[in-house]
Amino acid sequence: MNARDPRAAETAEAPRPRKIIHIDMDAFYASVEQRDHPELRGKPVAVGGARERGVVAAASYEARKYGVRSAMPSVTARRKCPELVFVRPRFDVYRAVSMQIRDIFADYTPIIEPLALDEAYLDVTDTLKGVSSATQIAEEIRARIREATGLTASAGVSYNKFLAKIASDYRKPDGLFVITPRQGPGFVETLEVGRFHGVGPATRAKMNRLGIETGLDLKAQSLAFLQQHFGKAGAYYYWIARGVDERPVRANRLRKSIGAENTFIQDVFTLPAAREALAPIVDKVWRACEKNGVRGRTVTLKVKYADFHQITRARTIEAPVASREDFERIALELLAPVFPAAEGVRLLGVSLSSLESAGAAPRQLRFDLSS
Repeated sequence: MNARDPRAAETAEAPRPRKIIHIDMDAFYASVEQRDHPELRGKPVAVGGARERGVVAAASYEARKYGVRSAMPSVTARRKCPELVFVRPRFDVYRAVSMQIRDIFADYTPIIEPLALDEAYLDVTDTLKGVSSATQIAEEIRARIREATGLTASAGVSYNKFLAKIASDYRKPDGLFVITPRQGPGFVETLEVGRFHGVGPATRAKMNRLGIETGLDLKAQSLAFLQQHFGKAGAYYYWIARGVDERPVRANRLRKSIGAENTFIQDVFTLPAAREALAPIVDKVWRACEKNGVRGRTVTLKVKYADFHQITRARTIEAPVASREDFERIALELLAPVFPAAEGVRLLGVSLSSLESAGAAPRQLRFDLSS
C-alpha cells in the first residue's frame, strides 16, 4: 500500500483529537461595500468591472438569488439580474478589514492558516485563553468580528480541516455547524462528492462516470482503484471518504505561485490577437493575488503551439510587481518575441511566483531575463 495509513502511528496512547475551526466571511467584498455604502444594503451588488469584458469578483447574497456568482462574466451577471449594481473593488479596504479579523484570531491561537482575505483555518486544540470548547471559541470569534467590523462570519468546527471547511458552508450565512469525531465518518457518507473540498467540477464529473456520486460510493472504492484513476490524489480521496484528514493547520502558509491559462477555440497567429487573449488571463491572476493579499516577483509566460510543443519565458524583478498594469506590461514583453509564430498558438498562460505578503517592504528594481 503506497499511502501511509494515518492511524498507523497510533500506539497504546491514542492522540487527542484536534480541534479545528474554519472561519469564512459571508460575501466578504460585497458585504464590506454594503456596510460602507448604506444605499447598497438590501440590493443585489457585484464587486467587479461592469465593462463588457469585466468579471464578477464577489456577489452579495441578494445577487446570488438571481444566480450571480464570482468569476462570472459581467455581461452574464447583468443578464441574470438587470438590477445588479456594480461596485469597483477596494482591495486596500478588504485587506485592512482582513487584518482586523486576523488580530481577533491571534487572541485565541498562533496556529492560523489564512486561505484568502476572507477565510482561515485555526487550530484551537491548545488555546491562549484556556477555553477548552472549540464551539465556544468559534461563537466568541463570530461575535467579536461582528462587533469590530459590522460583518458576519460563518464557522465550521471539527476534528480535521476537511470537515471544518465543509461545516462552515453548512449554515451560511451567519451560521455555525459542528461535526464531532463520532459524527464525521457517517456525515461524509451522506455528502455528494461535489461538496468535497478538493473535488472540482472535472473531478466530480469523472467520479460520476465511475459511479461515484456520494461519500458512501467513494468509501466503497479500494485505494488501488482510486490511485489508478486519480493518481496521487487517490489516497486523499480514500481517507476523506472515511472522515480522516491528517493535514496540519500551517501557520503563515503562503502559496508558491498563482497562475491561469486558456486554451483557445481557434489557434492564434498574430501578436495583436495574442495580446487581446492574454488580457483576461492577466485579470484572473491579478484578482487571485488581490484576494489572497500577495504579490510576486517572477512573471512566467507559457505558450503551447498547435503541435502541443510548449515553451516558457520568465522574468524576475527585485521588488514584487506593484500593479495589474505592471504585471500585464511584463507579460506582454515576454510575449512579443514569440511572434511572428511559424505555427498557431493554441494556449497561453501566465503566472506570478516568488510570492510574498502584499505588505512586504519594497526593494530596488533589477531586471533579470531568463528563458
